[in-house]
Amino acid sequence: MKALVLIGGFGTRLRPVTYTVPKQLIPLAGKPMLYHVLDLLPAEVEEVVLATGYKSEQIDAYVRAHPPRWPVRTVSEAEPLGTGGGMKNAGGTMSDPFFLLNSDVIAAVDLGEVARRHARSGGIGTMTLAEVEDTRPYGVAALGEGDRITGFVEKPEPEAAPSHWINAGLSVWRREVLDRIPPGRPVSFEQEIVPKLLDQGLFGYRLSRYWDDAGTPERLLRSQRLLFDDGRGGRGTLPAGSFGKGPVALLKGAQARGASFGGYVTVGAEAVVEAGAHVENSVLMDGAVVEREATVDGCLLGPRARVRAGHRVSHQVLGEGGEA
Repeated sequence: MKALVLIGGFGTRLRPVTYTVPKQLIPLAGKPMLYHVLDLLPAEVEEVVLATGYKSEQIDAYVRAHPPRWPVRTVSEAEPLGTGGGMKNAGGTMSDPFFLLNSDVIAAVDLGEVARRHARSGGIGTMTLAEVEDTRPYGVAALGEGDRITGFVEKPEPEAAPSHWINAGLSVWRREVLDRIPPGRPVSFEQEIVPKLLDQGLFGYRLSRYWDDAGTPERLLRSQRLLFDDGRGGRGTLPAGSFGKGPVALLKGAQARGASFGGYVTVGAEAVVEAGAHVENSVLMDGAVVEREATVDGCLLGPRARVRAGHRVSHQVLGEGGEA
């Protein structure tokens, strides 16, 4: 099997960081968000195709410099094509069936089992489903016998939602779905294509562990906590010469001697947390600096962002080179 990973959108809810960095390269628990998604793929996957748009050259350069365990290639789009258009543009060499993954979901799931469930069902697709309280930002499935999806509504108001089970962004499809997508124009796969596939047998696979959409600052940090708690953040120990509690993921060249930490922190490459500073529940990207006696809590600090000495910064997003 092959996998098609959708890397679209502009990451608007994570601005100003995403003015200069695609959200898929923001590190969570020590590695980019994208790589946590790739980690879900079973070892037998033969190739991963990244359907890229915004800042595609950065993503291509990163995967070349830091190759994952699968052969990966990127296929960019000249203009935004939506989820379906991106699939059509990049999916020409897909296997039958193939995995389709969103690049900003953090989850615990055995995708090999999802593929086996798909094969047993005989349907056109199998979509993982997560149970959420607020369905408004998501596509929502109506479920029938055997978890066959009998209806699919994109971003309904709560009173119109057919269930609390939403599209979790990890699925398996027969290759023929790509033939259903019209070429040469933006297409929403969820709105235009999925409802027309229901009579071909579309099935749900209910996730029983954790799932989150890392598309906002709050959910991004919540996703990092989930990863650390699941042991997916490396050793999670404190940096040398620091004190407090972890887990803390430290990237190459980061320094934090004399600093203190609460839990759930990523300190990017060459980032510095000076003596007397305190950081918790945050992501510090490459080259960020937290000066002496400053406090950072619940923040996303972009590359080379700086928190000045003695300042307290809480629940903020600083873009590249920003100061607080």
